[in-house]
Amino acid sequence: MDSLEKQLICPICLEMFTKPVVILPCQHNLCRKCANDVFQASNPYLPTRSGSLTSGGRFRCPSCRHEVVLDRHGVYGLQRNLLVENIIDMFKQESSSKPPPKQQEETPMCDVHEEEKINIYCVTHNVPTCSMCKVFGDHKDCEVAPISSIYQTKKTELSDGIAMMVGNNDRMQGIISQLEEACRAIEENGRRQKTLVCEKFDQLYSILEEKKREMSQKVTAEQEEKVNYIRGLTRKYGDHLEESCKMVEMGIQTMEEPEMALFLQNSKPLLNKIAEASSTAHLEKVERGYENMDHYSVSFNKESRALRSIDFIQDDEDEDEEDEDAEAGDVEGDGAQTVSGGGAVSATSVPPSAPQQISSTPSAAKSAVST
Repeated sequence: MDSLEKQLICPICLEMFTKPVVILPCQHNLCRKCANDVFQASNPYLPTRSGSLTSGGRFRCPSCRHEVVLDRHGVYGLQRNLLVENIIDMFKQESSSKPPPKQQEETPMCDVHEEEKINIYCVTHNVPTCSMCKVFGDHKDCEVAPISSIYQTKKTELSDGIAMMVGNNDRMQGIISQLEEACRAIEENGRRQKTLVCEKFDQLYSILEEKKREMSQKVTAEQEEKVNYIRGLTRKYGDHLEESCKMVEMGIQTMEEPEMALFLQNSKPLLNKIAEASSTAHLEKVERGYENMDHYSVSFNKESRALRSIDFIQDDEDEDEEDEDAEAGDVEGDGAQTVSGGGAVSATSVPPSAPQQISSTPSAAKSAVST
């Protein structure tokens, strides 16, 4: 019976379970009232009604520290352990039918007067003592009180202290649970924000790649145009050179003609052809510096300063509004060629601009010059 009684002790109130008895998911039992007290201590900020919690929450089992999650009914949603309640009723009936065992109380003896029992309490020194110490000993001038009254007072103080410590421990456990939840939330929020930052930088990379492709295409287009023009001129000058070489050969053959009359007949048209072949007025000339491509120079000083000033938003502006403004700026700034970089640039949006400054000349800078 003594072993059974120990199994029927509530770990909160340290007394026999008071019905109704609730069973936790970890299979430990509590008085419903004690479970409600622990629940309130672990969830001090949850709304209450008529002194009891009415919404869901959580607390830890005082026996195994397993976390118990409750629904909206609170502790009243826990299942009653009818088996334990029946055992308690049977135990009380069995205990009431047996005479109480005689308890042999051992009263401690005084250290100074070994034959005297300790039966009074010295209030001055807060120690129990015997009557002889009060009459003849060290406590003859001290204030004393019956040991039974001090016993009840100290027992009440100790019980209140234990209850306070249990409540403090439960509240501390509740705070620890809240801190752990806050830590998990911080880690999740950090991962989410890092993902958003990486997405914004990927958008910047795509913008730069697109702009680099556009600028390279412009340079390539003028390069091909000028190269094709120069190659066309080269072919024209080659054809002219070939015709001149033929005229030289014909002139040499005519010079070898021994018949003077025949020489004079052939020399006149040949001289006219030589005069025409010697003229390059019909051929175009390339102006000085036509091969130069320096007009496609770029300067990214402002853009570099703007990129280095990228930082997180410092005010409470709405991110969606920032994105809409950035998109509108991108549309309006498609033809722009410089970036203005003053102040902190948002990590979630970059001021719309074209990251280059190009000074170009007409691609077909050619003129016909007569010699």
